[in-house]
Amino acid sequence: MGRFRTLVCCTALALLSLSAARAGVMYPVPGDPITIESGKLSGTLLDSGIRAYLGVPFAAPPVRELRWHEPMPVKPWSGIYNADTKLTNCYIPLRASTLNHYFGELKSSEDCLYTNIWVPPNTRADAKLPVVVWIHGGGFQEGSINFDIYGGHEIAKKSVIYMGISYRVGIMGNLAHPELTKTSGHNASGNWGLMDQVAGLKWIQRNIAAFGGDPANVTVLGQSAGAMAVDVLQVSPLSKGLYAKVISLSGGYHGAFSPPLEVLKETEDKGVKLQEAMKAQGIAQMRTIPADQIVNIARDAKITFSGPTIEGYLLPDHPQKITAAGKQTDVPILFSSTGNDIFAKTLVTDSRTLADYKSAAGKLYGADAATFLKLFPASNDAEAARQAQEVARISGFGIVARDWAKDHVATGKAPLWLTQFNRAHSYPPGVVITDMDLKTAGAYHNSDLPFWFGTIDTLNIFRKTRDWTPYDYKLTNQMMDVVVAFARTGNPATADAKIPRYNSRREQRLIFGDSIAIETLNPRQVDFIQTHATRR
Repeated sequence: MGRFRTLVCCTALALLSLSAARAGVMYPVPGDPITIESGKLSGTLLDSGIRAYLGVPFAAPPVRELRWHEPMPVKPWSGIYNADTKLTNCYIPLRASTLNHYFGELKSSEDCLYTNIWVPPNTRADAKLPVVVWIHGGGFQEGSINFDIYGGHEIAKKSVIYMGISYRVGIMGNLAHPELTKTSGHNASGNWGLMDQVAGLKWIQRNIAAFGGDPANVTVLGQSAGAMAVDVLQVSPLSKGLYAKVISLSGGYHGAFSPPLEVLKETEDKGVKLQEAMKAQGIAQMRTIPADQIVNIARDAKITFSGPTIEGYLLPDHPQKITAAGKQTDVPILFSSTGNDIFAKTLVTDSRTLADYKSAAGKLYGADAATFLKLFPASNDAEAARQAQEVARISGFGIVARDWAKDHVATGKAPLWLTQFNRAHSYPPGVVITDMDLKTAGAYHNSDLPFWFGTIDTLNIFRKTRDWTPYDYKLTNQMMDVVVAFARTGNPATADAKIPRYNSRREQRLIFGDSIAIETLNPRQVDFIQTHATRR
C-alpha cells in the first residue's frame, strides 16, 4: 500500500512501520482522517491509545532546484495521506552498530522535511493541549528526529502533544555562496536548516489545532546543536511569535565556552572552494550533482560547513550581542546541562590522583595554579577525583547555560531556571561501546536525553547496553514531569523537583543525580573557570 489512500478506502489498515511496531500495534484511528492545510491525514493508533502521525510533510522536498533554497510550501494532495511510517533522515552518514546511541538503519535523503507527531489518547480537536517541539542535536552535521530515543509516545501520555522537526544539516543545511546570496531575495545564504526550523514552527502555528494542540502554547526544546539553534531562534526576527517557551539542553552561544560563529563572507568563501573542488560552473550545475558525491568531494577537500552563519537575515548578529541589546524574544527558559560533558574536558578533569591533579593544574593554569588549588582544594586521591568532576560540572555547556541565563536576565523579564543531569548510566558486565570509555563516561553529553523523553529502554532495543534500576525509571518519570509542567504553565517546578528560579545574585540549579537536590554555584569558582576557558 502506498503513502496515500483514496477516500473510499479510508477505513483500511495502513502498513505498520518497524518503529511504530516497537511502540505498539496499529488499529483504525478514531477521528481520522483529520484535515490540515495540505489535505486529509491519517495516522497510527498505538496500543497505549497514543495517536502517532509519522512522516508528515511540513515543506516541499528540498531537492533539485530547491537544494540550497529556503523551504517552500507542501503541494496539496487529494485522498488521504498515510502518516504511519517514519521516513528518511536528512542526509547523514550511517552509524556502526557498536556505537553508543545506535538505533538501526533508516535511509538518508535530501527529501527529508517531515515531522513526527504524538498525540495523547482521546484528544479532541478543540483540546488546546500544550505542544513540545523537539530540535535534535548532532553538531549541525548529523542527527535525526527518527531516532527511537527521540520518540514521543511516553511523554505524550502526560497530556502534551510532542513532535520533532527535521532540518537539513551539513553541506545541504549550511552552505553559503555569493551566487545564492545574490539570488536569495534577502542578500543572504546559508542557514537552510535553520530556515527549515522556522518553516516547521510556522507550519505548527497553521496546523497544530487540527491535532488538538494550542498554537499559542508551543515550547521549543533543543539539545546540543539543537539548543544552539534555539538560541538563534530566540534572537531571529523570522521566528518571533512562533513559540511561548524555550528549553535548552547542553548548548548555546553565550560566554567563553560557546562555539564560534562564522560571518557570511567566511561561509561564502568555503562555498566557492567547494564549487571549485566540484569543477562546477555555478550553483545550477552544483544542484545536479548527487549528494553523496558532494559529501565525498568536500571531505577530500577538507571543507566543512559547520553550522549557523551570521548572514544579516535570519541571524542579524551574534546571539550574545542581540541579547545584550535586549532584542531577544523574552520568554521563559529552562536550561540544563550534563555533569561530564565532553566539551568541558581538560587536563584537570581527566585527573584521577592527587599527583595528576596538581600536575594538570600547573600545566593548564601556570601562575594561576595556586589560586585554582585554593578554589578547588584536594588533599588525597579521592578528593582530587571529586574536584576534577566538579570542574567538569561547572565547565562546558554547564557554564554556557549559566552565562546565557546571566545575559538574559540583564535585559529580559521572563523567568529562567537552571538544572543539570548528573546521573551515570548503568552498564551490564562485558558490554562494549566503541565510542565511549564506560569507566569514565559519567553523565556524558547526550546521556540526559532518554530521561527527558522517557525512552531509556530504547538503548536496549538491538542489544543490551544498559542495566537500568528502579531509580532510573523513577527519575525519567520525574524529569518528564518537569518538561510537562513547564510546557503547561511556564514553570518547571514539580512536587519532586522544586527548581528554584534563577537569580544572578545567588545562582542556584537543580541537580538530577543519584538524588534530586539544589546546589548553589560558587561565583569565585565559576568566574575562575570562565576567565581561563581558553586553556583546554
